[in-house]
Amino acid sequence: MKTFSIAIHGGAGTLVKGMMTPELESKYKQALKAALDAGYTILETGGTAVNAVEEAVMVLENSPLFNAGKGSVFTAEETHEMDACIMDGNTLNAGAVSLISGIKNPITLAKDVMEKSEHVFLAGEGAMRFAKELDYKLEDATYFYDDFRHKQWLEIKDTDSFQLDHAKKKDSKFGTVGAVACDQDGNIAAATSTGGMTNKKWGRVGDSPMVGAGNYANNKTCAISCTGSGEFFIRGVVAYDVACLIEHKNMSLQDAAHEVINKRILEIGGDGGLIAVDTKGNIAMPFNTEGMYRGQKTSLGVNEISIYK
Repeated sequence: MKTFSIAIHGGAGTLVKGMMTPELESKYKQALKAALDAGYTILETGGTAVNAVEEAVMVLENSPLFNAGKGSVFTAEETHEMDACIMDGNTLNAGAVSLISGIKNPITLAKDVMEKSEHVFLAGEGAMRFAKELDYKLEDATYFYDDFRHKQWLEIKDTDSFQLDHAKKKDSKFGTVGAVACDQDGNIAAATSTGGMTNKKWGRVGDSPMVGAGNYANNKTCAISCTGSGEFFIRGVVAYDVACLIEHKNMSLQDAAHEVINKRILEIGGDGGLIAVDTKGNIAMPFNTEGMYRGQKTSLGVNEISIYK
């Protein structure tokens, strides 16, 4: 049997050790463990990488601790706009949604775009119409309301500043969530979901729902989910860049991921990290920030949750 494995992240950024209480750290680790175990169980019982990454991301979307789903940050209009993307490395099929609201699990809607439409990427009103056609239940605003997130927004509302979820100001929730997996058949997949950035305007979209920027999977190379300063990850086409280094320069997964996160993205001013897996079940989780919520579990017995370097 081939090695199967899964890795997850809950965002990267300024995770200052001294600002994190032991209770909060424990809550984060429990949430990450729940997501990791949910995805791993699917792989262990012969399920697909696509289903495993969806399941892991759903668990993170359902936690108010992370900036995705329930924990999404507030826009300038005091609303929530969420993005998500999922990709199957075996078929190169992908589904993505952007600027959606009221959807409990954006990653599932992205998967439905992949499996139940002829398209890859649906946004805004059209994505919402698609959800309604599939009888999605819409949650009201109270479901997404979080006191910490609201205070975060109140600090900068009515200004021109916006806050990436891992800006220096905070002591809590950071960034995007994501998962990558390799199943028992050697197929890989990636999923990424986010609530964007605090006080964002004009329908801003980051890298998370963009195939090749924040999310990518191809059995020839690797599956990647990114987290960080989205504008730079888009410009650097980060997820695809890692895959290209593997395909065209014959780099290992570790070396390619390291090159992109610790060199190429830094050179253009970006910060963040990524998780990656290849068809042999190898995992890489580089980041160039103080921390990245992350975890990995493999059939070879690796099972770890980490926050700091």
